[in-house]
Amino acid sequence: MIDVRRVTVLREVARLGSFNQAAAALMLTPSAVSQQISALERELGGTAVVQRSTRGVTLTAAGRVLVDAGDAIAAELSQAEREIARLGTPAGLTVATFTSGGQRLLPPALTRFAEERPGVELTVLENDPPDALPLVRSGAADLALVYHFDDLPPVRPGDRSGMTWTPLLDDPMWIVLPEGHRLAGRESVTVAELAGERWVHGCLEIVDMLDHYAALAGFEIRTACRGTDYVFAQSLVRAGVGISMIPQVALTAAPGGLAMVPLAPPCPCRYIGIVTPQRRRPNPLADALVHALRETVAALPAPHFTAARVPAST
Repeated sequence: MIDVRRVTVLREVARLGSFNQAAAALMLTPSAVSQQISALERELGGTAVVQRSTRGVTLTAAGRVLVDAGDAIAAELSQAEREIARLGTPAGLTVATFTSGGQRLLPPALTRFAEERPGVELTVLENDPPDALPLVRSGAADLALVYHFDDLPPVRPGDRSGMTWTPLLDDPMWIVLPEGHRLAGRESVTVAELAGERWVHGCLEIVDMLDHYAALAGFEIRTACRGTDYVFAQSLVRAGVGISMIPQVALTAAPGGLAMVPLAPPCPCRYIGIVTPQRRRPNPLADALVHALRETVAALPAPHFTAARVPAST
C-alpha cells in the first residue's frame, strides 16, 4: 500500500524541483524528505520516482503518475471539506470564466440558473484558461468557461488531468474595421486582402496565430498595438489606429463607428467549452449551470454562432 503522506512529499518536490525547498515548505529536514522519497520508491518495488541532478530534481514517468494521483486525491479532499463546511449553510457555486465569455455568455446562463435555484450563492472568478484550469483541478472552482483556438482542447480524454471538457460553442473570427474602410460592407474578407493593414490586437494569444495565417497569405503583420482587452482594441479601431481580428462573442454591443466583416476561410476560430472536475459524486449545481449555458448558446442568433455538438448525457 502506498503511503499517501509520502506522495504529499513527492508533490512538493515536484512543485519546487528541489529537496531543500520541499523540506522548507513541509518544515522537514532535507534528509527527512530524501528518506520519504526513498521509502516511497521501496514501496513501489524499487521503481524510481525522481531523477536527481546538479540542476535539481525531476519526476520519472512513475513519479508523474503518482503526482497526478496525489493531485486528484487532494482535489477530492478539498471538495469534501467544502461540502462539509456547507452542511447547514446556503449552497454555493464557484465559476471561473474568461472576460468576454463572462460578459456575453455567463450572465444569461446565471439568470436562468438563479431563477430555478434561488438562494444558491454564486461566486465568479475572472481568469484566462491557463489560470482557470488549475482552479478546477484543485477544487477552488466548480467549473470553468474556457476556450482554445486551432490547437487541441486543453483537456482531453485519458490525459489524467482529472477534468472533463464539454464543447459549447464555435466562436468565429470577425475583422473589425473603422467605419468607411475600403472593405466595409463586404459579406466576408480573406486574410490575404488585409495585407498592408496595421493591426490592433485584443488578445496576445492571437498574435502568433495571426502571424501564421498572414505568412500563409504571403505577408507580415504590422502591429499598431498589442493589447489584452477586446473592448479596448475595438475602441482603438474606432479611433482609426488600425484594424483588429475579434471573436464574435467579444464583438462590442455598441458598434457605432465600426464595420464588422466575417473572416472567410481559411481562418482561425475560437472554440469555447466548459471544464468540470471528474468526481465520484457529480455536483448537481455545476450540472445545472452547464445546462443553462447550453440553453444560452442555443438562443444565440444564427447563422454565425454554432453550438458544439455534444452527447446529451455529458
